[in-house]
Amino acid sequence: MRSGLGIVATAVLLAGCASTGTTPPPATSAATVAVPYNAIGLERVIGRDAAALVKLFGQPDADVREGTARKLQFQSRICVLDAYLYPRGGEEPRVTYIDAREPDGSSIDRASCVAALTRREGNR
Repeated sequence: MRSGLGIVATAVLLAGCASTGTTPPPATSAATVAVPYNAIGLERVIGRDAAALVKLFGQPDADVREGTARKLQFQSRICVLDAYLYPRGGEEPRVTYIDAREPDGSSIDRASCVAALTRREGNR
């Protein structure tokens, strides 16, 4: 009798593992959707040095240095932009990558953030 119940229990457990051949898409929220990276609209930032960023956005809200690398952060009510500057050869560090997010941490288009920061109050 016990072995019969064990077989039934095993069959029930295995039935729960059966596949229908289709996989539902993963559940995502707006905060976890990756924004594709492309350089369209970023021409004013990518490849520029720190002085050009200060001229465009005003003084950074954070300036972090680690070795020869540098991160400048600019904030507004709309977004936060992190610009990563790295030197090439003996040249001054230049922006090679930027990351943008809304103040709550959710994703935002990088070009939209650049545009918003150029219009921030006081261009600070």
